[in-house]
Amino acid sequence: MASEHVIVSSTTDSEQAARELAAGAIDAKLGACAQIVGPITSVYRWDGAVQTDQEWRVEIKTAADRVAGLTEWLKAEHGYDVPEIIATPIDGGSAEYLSWLIEETR
Repeated sequence: MASEHVIVSSTTDSEQAARELAAGAIDAKLGACAQIVGPITSVYRWDGAVQTDQEWRVEIKTAADRVAGLTEWLKAEHGYDVPEIIATPIDGGSAEYLSWLIEETR
């Protein structure tokens, strides 16, 4: 059984960019709320070399039927060539909060 509620996470290179992604997704009703975590240190391979950079994570809580639209929106609005966009199902939690999450994405 698929989850009705999802956390979509992405990272970006500045707190301001993270705030803009979070606010834009909420304004477009693609998510109900978002948290920004950072700075964090990311270590990854890009263009054949190991990179280490400071990033900010944006975690957007949304309804499962909004994930495709949110993914496309993030790809269009993100400053990275290949942004991290990962959807993780929410398998439980407060029924009232999860109902609110659905209502806010309508």
